[in-house]
Amino acid sequence: MIICAEQLQLSYFPKFLGKAKADEFHLKLTENLDWQIEYYRMFGKILPSPRLIAWHGNKGLNYRYSGINHPPIPWTKELLVIKTIIETNINHSFNSVLANFYRDGQDSMGWHADDEPELGINPVIASLSLGESRRLCFRNKSSPRQSFNISLEHGSLLVMSGQTQHFWQHAIPKTKINCQSRINLTFRLII
Repeated sequence: MIICAEQLQLSYFPKFLGKAKADEFHLKLTENLDWQIEYYRMFGKILPSPRLIAWHGNKGLNYRYSGINHPPIPWTKELLVIKTIIETNINHSFNSVLANFYRDGQDSMGWHADDEPELGINPVIASLSLGESRRLCFRNKSSPRQSFNISLEHGSLLVMSGQTQHFWQHAIPKTKINCQSRINLTFRLII
């Protein structure tokens, strides 16, 4: 499914990985990635991030966001397999991945755009979801009432491209619904 709105270009593949393969990757990545809690400053306070993260990539590809520098952890076997599957299917190369672990419905991601300079102009971000379905919200930066939501299912792939990061923000809000864990892998090309 391709979703195009004003400067919003998304391609969504709801069953990109079959259930058995998605289940296998979810279990292995939950157990094998070196999940970390980040701390950030907000309103003069130091707070823990509302999810766990792991930054993996080619040697020397540091990634800086929210004022924190992330040196890469080497690729795991599972991450390289997933990277190859995605690259082959969408015909785009990646050299890094930000893994986010949402432990339950209270873990979240605030409004942001993946528009850091090291991602270049019009970056392609391939986002693979494993585990519990969660709602991804989009809003237009200049007109926040212009919005769009999509449910990211277990084994689905969402590709954000074109001018999406220049004109739109996205977020994973908290939910009161009882949720199991979810892993989101966002593959990127650091320039």
